[in-house]
Amino acid sequence: MKLNFAAYKDKVNACWIGKNIGGTMGAPYECTHDILDVKGFVTKAGEVLPNDDLDLQLVWLVALEKIGPKAINALTLGEYWISMITPYWNEYGIGKANMRRGLMPPLSGDYENYWNNSNGAWIRSEIWACTAPGSPAVAAKYALEDAKVDHGAGEGTFAAAFVAAMQSAAFVITDVRKCIEIGLAAIPAESRMAKSIKFVMDCYDKGMAPMDARVAVQEMNADIGNGWFEAPSNVAYAVIGLLWGEGDFKKTMITAINCGDDTDCTAATVGATLGIMYGMAGIPADWHEHLGDGIVTVSIAGGLNPKIPKTCTELTERVVEVAPWMLAANRDLTDVRITECGETEIPENIGEVMYESAARVEKVIRELKPFTTNFACPNYSVQVTMEKAPDIEPGGEISFTVTITNNWQGNINEPFNLNLRWMLPEGFSISGGRRAVFMEPYSYRKPPFVTLNFTIKAGEVVNEINRAVLEISAVGRPTIMYIPITLLG
Repeated sequence: MKLNFAAYKDKVNACWIGKNIGGTMGAPYECTHDILDVKGFVTKAGEVLPNDDLDLQLVWLVALEKIGPKAINALTLGEYWISMITPYWNEYGIGKANMRRGLMPPLSGDYENYWNNSNGAWIRSEIWACTAPGSPAVAAKYALEDAKVDHGAGEGTFAAAFVAAMQSAAFVITDVRKCIEIGLAAIPAESRMAKSIKFVMDCYDKGMAPMDARVAVQEMNADIGNGWFEAPSNVAYAVIGLLWGEGDFKKTMITAINCGDDTDCTAATVGATLGIMYGMAGIPADWHEHLGDGIVTVSIAGGLNPKIPKTCTELTERVVEVAPWMLAANRDLTDVRITECGETEIPENIGEVMYESAARVEKVIRELKPFTTNFACPNYSVQVTMEKAPDIEPGGEISFTVTITNNWQGNINEPFNLNLRWMLPEGFSISGGRRAVFMEPYSYRKPPFVTLNFTIKAGEVVNEINRAVLEISAVGRPTIMYIPITLLG
């Protein structure tokens, strides 16, 4: 699939303009847990309201430019959180506090996190969609890594994958319903997120009024516990706007805002989605003129602001420079190319292609479990999954699994002889597992991974932070992995 550069760039610009319009129009009503009757802007002309929905994505842009797509994962994004993002609101604060205690993502998003079903991740998905246009598997893959930092294995993470996949598809599909279905393919069908979206689609098919559907969604998810700030309902409100708005930018945005709750987020997301779908031609000229091109930040460390785009135009220029790197780095998941020569070329069966692409990520998300951390080196990847929260008392025990997967698959099917060595806090001991492991090569008969079960027992003295380290080395290979296991006293 080929995307004409000029047409692609126009859609990226409209994405950010639409995001800004929605964030500014919806912000005055945020936290309103009632059905509203909004008609348009209540802000002054030229006044852009700051919005963390956009702020955080500016940090991810800096990360992409600095370390490149191959190095972007939950661990590296977690480091950018600590250095560049200032708020401690809800899941943002819990995720950062957990990382400061030594809990790595996605464990940082799971541990004692009442907010991991909430809205903080799906609202920052456009950077992944815009750098992976027409590539829902790629967009959802990065949105997943992003969301794990502060949402772990919660519904907020599923929401991020859904929105990113839907928006990536919108670059090449102008049927809102199909884009929603592609987003659904990226997340487990039994998740509350997927059930809420399908419920809205059923309400639309039955001819219900949009606000009747909104009330039904709120009742359906009354048990989640975060009130107005939980992802399944608020993403569903955005979907209500997209379906009942029927492609009309103003109608879509006002419908989403009138659902209430996290109004700046729902409005910003539908504005960005329709911006991607229809380009600048779909942005109402009077609303664009009212708002202008500026970006106002509220969530980014002040000393780093010179690196942050100040306008939607500058943001667009920098995003479109990054996109070819993103697509080239993920050729295992996409065959999209951006070209300055020639017209956009989209396969006739694009809906089926996009759906199958998104479904590849669903398998990864399905394996996401609470209290899990992932590590990787060129030779193998390691996943550590604890049986429970990483709390330990003097003399207490905690069990966990270590799964090691051979990364040399495909044309190079190389086995490894691995040696494992533990470095433990004073007085701690470990049992289970093995010290030497033969790592099978890839074959169609046997998956190239091995799972080991370990139990750590604390000594008589337990500190506030206790770190065990697993060293993994491969015979004949120079790379050594060190896997930290952080336990909290």
